Amino acid sequence: MAKDVTLTIDGKTLTVPAGMLIVDAAKMIGVDIPVFCYHPKMEPVGMCRMCLVDIGRPMIDRATNQPVLDESGQPKIQFAPKLDTACTTPVSEGMVVITQSQKVAEARKDVVEFILTSHPLDCPICDKGGECPLQNLTMGFGPGESRFQFAEKMHMAKHVPLGDLIYLDRERCIQCARCVRFQSDVAGDPVIGFYNRGRSLEITTFSEPGFDSIFSGNTTDICPVGALTTADFRFGARPWELKTAASICSHCPVGCNTTVNIRREAGQDGKISIKRIMPRQNEQVNEIWLCDKGRFGYHYAESKERLTQPLVRKNGELTPVSWDEAIEAAAQGITQAKDEFVALTGGRLPNEDLFALRKLSDARGGKALLYSCMGGGDLIGQVGLASGSNLGELGKGSAVLVIASDLHELAPIWWLRLKAAAKRGATLLVAGARPTRLEEYASKVIRYQYGEELNVIQNLLDGQMPEFTQAENAIIFFGGEGMDMLGTSALAQACTSLLVQTNHIGRPNNGLVPVWTHANIQGAWDLGFHPSASLARNLASAGVVVVSAADPAGDEAMLADALDSAGFVIVQELFLTETARRADVVFPVQAHFEREGTFTSGERRVQRFYPAIYPPAGTRPDFNVIASVAQKAGHAIEGRFASLAFNALAAEVPVYHGLDYTKLAEVSAQWPIVGRSDLYYGGTTYDNNRGLGVHLEPACQKPGWHAPAAWAGRLPEHTFDLAAMNAQGALWLVPLVRLYDQGSLLTRSPLLAQHLAKPVYALHPETAASLGLAEGDLAQIDAGANGLVSAPVTFDSNLPRGCIFAPRSTGLPFTHAHGVKLVKIAAAAPVGD
Repeated sequence: MAKDVTLTIDGKTLTVPAGMLIVDAAKMIGVDIPVFCYHPKMEPVGMCRMCLVDIGRPMIDRATNQPVLDESGQPKIQFAPKLDTACTTPVSEGMVVITQSQKVAEARKDVVEFILTSHPLDCPICDKGGECPLQNLTMGFGPGESRFQFAEKMHMAKHVPLGDLIYLDRERCIQCARCVRFQSDVAGDPVIGFYNRGRSLEITTFSEPGFDSIFSGNTTDICPVGALTTADFRFGARPWELKTAASICSHCPVGCNTTVNIRREAGQDGKISIKRIMPRQNEQVNEIWLCDKGRFGYHYAESKERLTQPLVRKNGELTPVSWDEAIEAAAQGITQAKDEFVALTGGRLPNEDLFALRKLSDARGGKALLYSCMGGGDLIGQVGLASGSNLGELGKGSAVLVIASDLHELAPIWWLRLKAAAKRGATLLVAGARPTRLEEYASKVIRYQYGEELNVIQNLLDGQMPEFTQAENAIIFFGGEGMDMLGTSALAQACTSLLVQTNHIGRPNNGLVPVWTHANIQGAWDLGFHPSASLARNLASAGVVVVSAADPAGDEAMLADALDSAGFVIVQELFLTETARRADVVFPVQAHFEREGTFTSGERRVQRFYPAIYPPAGTRPDFNVIASVAQKAGHAIEGRFASLAFNALAAEVPVYHGLDYTKLAEVSAQWPIVGRSDLYYGGTTYDNNRGLGVHLEPACQKPGWHAPAAWAGRLPEHTFDLAAMNAQGALWLVPLVRLYDQGSLLTRSPLLAQHLAKPVYALHPETAASLGLAEGDLAQIDAGANGLVSAPVTFDSNLPRGCIFAPRSTGLPFTHAHGVKLVKIAAAAPVGD
């Protein structure tokens, strides 16, 4: 641990850790030193010189190496002849810093004046106006007029699309390099940079397509001027016109904290609309960053395709009806059913709704099923990431294993944070059957064939990788790539055994983290929902099926047929999905932007989100719909308010005991200190005053917990034998989760349209050659009950041989890994046709 040093800044004495930069130390006592190039999340470069301060240090007697004292017995302070940059100078014992003096003021004025020599005076039309560091610092420190000649002003392009999401105004750029450094050092995507020299220096993109990074939107947050703007907000509103609402990203299991900026739109008859999604600081979750999916994937909430009226099937057709009639029809269908009740939910449903649905299922003696192909969620309640954990604290002495998961596609912010942990000295092991982006930063890469995942864990148990087993802290992130539900359950059990036997549970920064495919799958597990390996049979034999936040019929024809065989189907949805089209009753429900509720992240952090926009007339939250139907069917379920529904949940579910909305809204001090009061320091990220969430304790963190003896056995070598399967002429089909899929939410975002994954069969060239396939050929898989499924063939030499890869949620009916045979049905069209 670094020792502390004591120094004085503007007459205030403070003690801070050695090595802290002056600009950060000043921030801790409320002294704001202006900056342009410096950002507390990146290494300093001292480029802009805006942070110049006067620094004095104690005079040291060279003979004794002790401070020279004055007449009063105090150390004599010797100031440097020139000002120094506060962003590159670490504090030292006895240092004296002066940030407010005539000398400092003159230096700052000169810096601002020089920056403004070619900066356009377009503040009235600039998107950054109202939240612009340059604007604010010019008012605070700049000259009243410039001494430079207007005729010498540099004129540059003002509408440069670096990519389809980010636009550059080259005249506004002050060459601080924040965006370049973020992309290179933080995001690991050095796709933009400088070219030319001197006053002709410009930002450009080096990638094809342009600005090819899933973190590009963050550059607009940290840009200290209006040079970088997002496609959705450019010329869309002025910052002072915006209202804010705290929310949680609903796209992945990380649970990023967000702020929704809204404004009443004259062009939409006064309707309150979402103007942009911004990061909200939570240093334990997403720090101050967002991926572009979370930033730009919000348009579904305002889609004109939203359902706004209940539908009931009459004479074979779905017909709009009143809420009372729909509730009556749903309750009648439930009470008159003779066969089993099945509740099926997806991972998008908030905890309050999940609890209500589980209560209804229990009241009817039914099954509560989770629409997921990953198992192991029950073990997370036992040995999940311990409360008090923070990935931002991982460094030397810590180890992380990521297995069977591509975090860059599934959970980008976890990818970002583990990359940073490796940079701080943490041991990062990445185990997978194919290369992923995280391997670039791994201490060790473990390559295996699909089916050998358990063998990797057994090798660790056998002590083959002491850098993990002997680490002070260890975390395992496990996914389900290349496995079915039983395989992922076995992997979760194996990972649990490893953590238990190496004593990496029950302490902060230790435990098991599932890389789920959706935001609240962990919440569903906590509330008693489980996936089924026989989902089609469960649906087909059910007397009543209630489906919420899932579209099984849209994913697989087999599941569509199963729903057609069910006795009575009730669907709660935002859109008229394929599943909704097969329902007997359809209820229009509200998006999470339109209501309040909670999600539980993959780290088991319960977080609260707040309503941002008004819901469409005629819609209701899921928990209210469920409670209304239940009441009509003779069952009492809390459905009046989300807060009351959560209180009922907390009273019945032990791990949630003691939680309520007030507890979830609590905040504490965070570092770095960012906020809207000093936009030049941390950027336009919002500070967090609406809740940091509560990290649930796993059972192993409680006194008296003991691991079952069965967890100590030796693991099987394979979940299946890939070589034997290939020898029989079959390939192992691996459905891949892509960040930009074609699910019902992202397809409504016009900004992301050209980023969406396409339905293809990807193979290694040698595998394709063995089947007589050329790139671009149309190939077909016999998907059994899902029929014959065709898609074009693409080649990727990074993929393992003997396998075929298909992106999920792109129209191909594949949700879990299994053996298939691929045949060619049409040759690729000649070039030019």
